[in-house]
Amino acid sequence: MNLNELDVLRWVHILAMVYWLGGEWGVFQTSYNIVNRKLSLEERRRHLETAYRIDILARTGIILLLPLGLHMGHIYGFQPYGGGFLVGMWISFSAWLCLTWSAFLARESDLGIRLTKIDEALRYVLIPLIFIVGISSLLGHGPLEVGPGTLWYPTKLTLYGFALIIGLGLRFVMRAWTVRFRRLAEGPNPAEEAALEREIVLARLMAYVYWITISGVCFLGATKPF
Repeated sequence: MNLNELDVLRWVHILAMVYWLGGEWGVFQTSYNIVNRKLSLEERRRHLETAYRIDILARTGIILLLPLGLHMGHIYGFQPYGGGFLVGMWISFSAWLCLTWSAFLARESDLGIRLTKIDEALRYVLIPLIFIVGISSLLGHGPLEVGPGTLWYPTKLTLYGFALIIGLGLRFVMRAWTVRFRRLAEGPNPAEEAALEREIVLARLMAYVYWITISGVCFLGATKPF
């Protein structure tokens, strides 16, 4: 069997996309029971735990997609930075992935919440950078080396950046749930229950847009239409 670097990267890229889309669907379905007042608090907390365990795979997929895309983009000739840039990129994203998993493992503690906030803060830097690179490249100003027939690549990158914004909003909701369930464990709290129900309505609306965006990212990568 003859495997090359691009084949392996493409395979991992597909897996990351599957876990991203599938994981978000799993969290969406679990959320119905998390906010269901008819269930006991303990039962709802079990569903929240399930949601977190599903979501970590989606978060892992989200993080991996960008370095995988940039690495394959270099092989295709869309982005000119290889060598040391790719090594540094993979080290940086590996550190980010370790941070994300550390926040997951400590999710019920104050440390976990602090780590989650750091995770979120990284996106405040990354998202604008993605938009700058994607849009400027679409306008012909680089740094990506694209043209007619390859414009799908910066378009896909820009759409990925938009998906990160929605994902960040969903992260805010899940982080808030951790705090709210702590308060609910202290006794009945109508204000926290009402906040959960408001947040889940917003989160579900964001989730619909999220799935459409993720599907768009998949479509561009699969069909390369322009």
